[in-house]
Amino acid sequence: MPSFRATYITRPIHRWAKKALPALSDTEREALNAGDVWWEAELFSGNPNWDFLHAVKAPRLTDEEQAFIDGPCHELCAMIDDWTINHETADLPPHVWKFLRDAGFFGMIIPKSHGGLEFSAFAHSEVVRFISTRSVAVAVTVMVPNSLGPGELLHRFGTKAQQDYWLPRLADGRELPAFGLTSAEAGSDAGAMVDNGVVCMGKWDGQEVLGIRLNWAKRYITLSPVCTVLGLAFKLRDPDGLMGNTQEIGITCALVPTDLEGVETGRRHIPSSTMFMNGPTTGKDVFIPLEYIIGGPDYAGRGWMMLMNALAAGRGISLPSMGCAAIAFSAHTTGAYARIREQFRLPIGKFGGVQICMGKLAADAYAMDAARHLTCAGLDAGKSLSVISAIMKAHATYRMRDALNDAMDVHSGKAVIDGPSNYLLAFYRAVPIGITVEGANIVTRSLIIFGQGSIRAHPHMLDNMMALQEPDPQKSLEAFDKSIWAHIGHTTRTLFRAWGRALTGGRFAPAPDAAGATHIYRRLGRWSAAYALTADICFLTLGGALKRKEMISSRMGDILSEMYIISAALKRWDDEGRQQADLPVLTYAAEAGFQRIQSALDDVIVNLPARWAAWLLRGVTWPGRREKGPSDRLVEACSDLIYAPSPTRDRITGGVGGGCLHPGVSLLNDCYAQVNAMAPVMKRLRDARKSPQQGLEAGIVSDAEMQQITAMNDLVARVIAVDDFTPDELPRYFNDYSQNAQNRYDGGRGEFNPKEAAQ
Repeated sequence: MPSFRATYITRPIHRWAKKALPALSDTEREALNAGDVWWEAELFSGNPNWDFLHAVKAPRLTDEEQAFIDGPCHELCAMIDDWTINHETADLPPHVWKFLRDAGFFGMIIPKSHGGLEFSAFAHSEVVRFISTRSVAVAVTVMVPNSLGPGELLHRFGTKAQQDYWLPRLADGRELPAFGLTSAEAGSDAGAMVDNGVVCMGKWDGQEVLGIRLNWAKRYITLSPVCTVLGLAFKLRDPDGLMGNTQEIGITCALVPTDLEGVETGRRHIPSSTMFMNGPTTGKDVFIPLEYIIGGPDYAGRGWMMLMNALAAGRGISLPSMGCAAIAFSAHTTGAYARIREQFRLPIGKFGGVQICMGKLAADAYAMDAARHLTCAGLDAGKSLSVISAIMKAHATYRMRDALNDAMDVHSGKAVIDGPSNYLLAFYRAVPIGITVEGANIVTRSLIIFGQGSIRAHPHMLDNMMALQEPDPQKSLEAFDKSIWAHIGHTTRTLFRAWGRALTGGRFAPAPDAAGATHIYRRLGRWSAAYALTADICFLTLGGALKRKEMISSRMGDILSEMYIISAALKRWDDEGRQQADLPVLTYAAEAGFQRIQSALDDVIVNLPARWAAWLLRGVTWPGRREKGPSDRLVEACSDLIYAPSPTRDRITGGVGGGCLHPGVSLLNDCYAQVNAMAPVMKRLRDARKSPQQGLEAGIVSDAEMQQITAMNDLVARVIAVDDFTPDELPRYFNDYSQNAQNRYDGGRGEFNPKEAAQ
């Protein structure tokens, strides 16, 4: 029998909640159920369990994975001329395509039992990060077959027959995949797609079989111009009931060989002047058997679920790896350039305005790579991290943009003038690509991170929603009575916890004994409690309307993201032995993050429609101006960490200064080493107020040292030089670009056949 509480207290709340919460669509339900909940749930709880975080095993490369980076990855980078790819041939050279196939780059996620490398998520991330520092075009070419696409979908959902046939062919490069999702009508709103398939009978290998007649028009499809098999998302219909009683089956994913009649590929887009293969594809009355549905006929109509689950993993690796590479690359090159370049007889790295950029670069490089490591650790533990992957994709690419802007500011004209020696501009051009693809950041930030995270990561919200969606009224009430009172108890505890920690600045919040970082744990616990309470108040006062309050949702997503990144930086500091020399960048990352959390929380409260709730939150959480951000002294200390050579600089930049090097970066590294080696000699001259020639005459420097100074100055001049072209070279350059691109495809025959060129 229903309890007194359920009958007289819960029932009115249940009726109100039923009206306040709109029914979930199928796509919303599948998105909510996609992926796993992990560390973000602890942050959402208001009282994170730090033991959980510290128990996560730090990712490590196996000997085989390390050998792949030391061998094939280095070999690949030695083959790449990014200027030629982007400005002359508009494609990777044929020998690079062949090497990518032969070395197994397209099969990193495919199991060894099917001929792949079966690398960990961390190894996959390290490979993409490594290649990105040399060429974005090549990195994208490698990342796409290993991210959302046929390989991932077949591995997760394919039938045994599909896996046995397709995976070995994808692993060794006999088949090159692409995945068609986006169309003119359906960008972020995949449910609006008009690409369709109709169940019907048709001819296949000379026999009449049950299959699907497809029509589609996709765009922005990476590798489409050269792919041999297209993974296709479309809406499946069965008007004649050939598969059952359901006519509108829904979004379905299938494999379409691109040599079938009616398939068109080959034309290209130019994505932000970065010349990886990307273009449209269309299909008209293309017939495939039902067995070409990924997963077989049983998975007809389950495409959205498949995509959401696959995206939860791939989105946490590929673009975050490229973003982290760009941030570390910016920190490495900017620190070195600021040491080499002088103005007013002083290295520009000693100017306060430059140090602002450099300090931020150092902290972001440290914190975002920490978040990358933590995310890979979760993925390698078997978790499908839908919310965390969204956090990583959005914020790694946002901070990539910030880092490159700062790097461009410091390099100034050196980075503005394009040419073979410019090592920043290719990354800079790629920023819009990272921010737009695999879920546009605006949608990810405003709808997914908090919209999905608030339900999945909250300890009780999903239970409440599932209870309200239960069609049986009595079962719905009983389940809701159990979940809502657990929720109320959680909110009550969180209210007092948030209030107490706000009063004390988190001084008594639980924290591990972490020496100089203990106070960061405590302050993060303080903001976690404030966040959890604010989330509950938003649910209470806005109900189902919360998903339409995208500005509030964006800010709440930003807070969850900042907490995740700060906690990852804390874990990195702990994993690396609590290096005291690294404490400034950890502190900067935390101080800047806390300031952003405070500002976002304050903006949420200011804009809450229910003013009584806003006053309650302000009185309990105190989101005032207590968080001041990094001090000038801290900014200068972090700037110095990437300005001068040290093990800390190497840890911050993650080793991007060695191995996969642009020729301009190799020259920069040589010059940086020489300038630092000659620093004592140059100090003697400055102290004596002598020029090098005067110092030689006065015996302050030796003949050998004078030769070293001359060699150093020559290197500096080469580093700060920029490319130029004669008036005659530019028209020829553009004409050659067009002609070379045509010759790449057809050998001058006047025929457009990119597949043949790629083969």
